[in-house]
Amino acid sequence: MLAGHFTTALIAKQKFPKGTLLYFLMISQLQDFLWFLFHYLGIEPTNPTDAFDATLSNMAVDMLYSHDLLPQLFWLAIVFLLGKFLFKSTKIGSVSAVLVSIHFILDFFSGHMHHIYGADTMKAGLGLYASNPYLAIFIEALFSIVALWYFSREETKKGIIRTTKNKVAIIAVFAYGIIFMLLIATHSFRELFSIPAFDLGFNTNMPTLIFTYGAMLYCLNYFVPKFKLDKKK
Repeated sequence: MLAGHFTTALIAKQKFPKGTLLYFLMISQLQDFLWFLFHYLGIEPTNPTDAFDATLSNMAVDMLYSHDLLPQLFWLAIVFLLGKFLFKSTKIGSVSAVLVSIHFILDFFSGHMHHIYGADTMKAGLGLYASNPYLAIFIEALFSIVALWYFSREETKKGIIRTTKNKVAIIAVFAYGIIFMLLIATHSFRELFSIPAFDLGFNTNMPTLIFTYGAMLYCLNYFVPKFKLDKKK
């Protein structure tokens, strides 16, 4: 899951304003950021290496340390301590752990295959990216819509006013994530646009993913805080 994880960060910031939005956004995607790091360390290599050949259904990676169930216990402890000491708040520490837990749960239904600990152990996910990517994307889109509706409803209750332009910008960030995945669900960009094989040095898969995550994180951190309070409430 890509866009759906970010929605959980918006709700966390809404409920626990002492934490920063950027912090919650990064924690909501912690496992994926760890995946990027471990890929470059050679621990969780990801294929295909060419971004133009990649699809949700053919992407192959054993996310042993970043996403498997047992390592989550370690990451839960780390983020709890991180949130507690950064913000001097046990609540923020607990919310951080909840976000990491929700990431794992959402990936169970819409994401790559995960296991208890290693590919030879029991499955801890449906693996819909490989078996039924369009169903996985539908689940993510539905979750994102419900989460954004809840976020917007709670803002209205608190008297938060957003311009139409701001609302469109926020929705566009999530729409981009969903559309991006739809485009590469089962057909690569090379297939869709008849792109010939070439290597310019920057058409590798992982930098493309990192750019996508980074762009969404930046845009949400920029647009979400731009609102006004209704003085009547």
